Amino acid sequence: MSIKRIVSFLPSATELLYEFGVEDMLYGVTHECKYPENAKTKPRVISSVINSDELSSKEIDTKTCQLLNEGKEIFTLNEKNISEANPDLIISQETCEACAAHTNQVNKAIQILQKKPMIHSMDPHNLQEIIETVNKIGKIIEKEDKAEKITESLKKRIRHVKNCKQDTKLKVLAIEWIDPFFTAGHWVPEMIKEAGGENMISEIGEYSRKLSITEITKSDPDIIIMMPCGFDTFRTISEYNKILKDDKAWNMLRAVKNKKVFAVDANSYFSKPSIRTITGLEILAKIIQPESFLNLTVPENSFVHIK
Repeated sequence: MSIKRIVSFLPSATELLYEFGVEDMLYGVTHECKYPENAKTKPRVISSVINSDELSSKEIDTKTCQLLNEGKEIFTLNEKNISEANPDLIISQETCEACAAHTNQVNKAIQILQKKPMIHSMDPHNLQEIIETVNKIGKIIEKEDKAEKITESLKKRIRHVKNCKQDTKLKVLAIEWIDPFFTAGHWVPEMIKEAGGENMISEIGEYSRKLSITEITKSDPDIIIMMPCGFDTFRTISEYNKILKDDKAWNMLRAVKNKKVFAVDANSYFSKPSIRTITGLEILAKIIQPESFLNLTVPENSFVHIK
């Protein structure tokens, strides 16, 4: 099948399609597809029923759990826009039902469309699998040469971090949600390891899960990195100040006492299995081993020293 019209059901796929330079083939995106800037101009085929900008961390978690428990949709399909998009290819994912349009929306789209599109599902759980998605998409859209150039560039950046890191033995805990606490899973534990830290609690490739303050205390991290899913640094700092700044148990942690707590732009570099995850690796390297990566440049406001 010759692919001429594409709909993306997840932001990481949208970012990749722009990197390939095939944005003219992209006829539909989600409400979360905000990078690059031009992605915001594409018709939205997926929207969320939860307005996370107006809710606290606790309220977002409560609403998400309520919808999932009741078997209700977190996302809605714009039937008019998907019909007008008339895609040859829909790119979806299976990594996290709470983070991107899932099976139900794909099935609805297939039912609506007269011409049945090809469905490609991305489901990476580590850095290698993220890189492999580039080659897989490249093959589907017949851009294998471009895919090779992209992947070689990503691999070169990963090698640079690996070659420059020191064996620090610093214990690093990444937290993916603040209220309630969640571990950072999937690719994040590997990123911490490759950046020179010892990842605490979660394992490479495993799903994120709820986390207790007791577990955090027992892990006794040297460094804590706050990366709430979908939040940038400023939203994270705002939530931190409201929820944790004056929490007694939190302030007893060694990393907090030693002023080793950081916020990162999770929405851009950690929450999604996108090629910008490699920038996330570089950000972690700057946080964990600043003296070894003085000359490594990362985007402005990609991380902030909270305390």
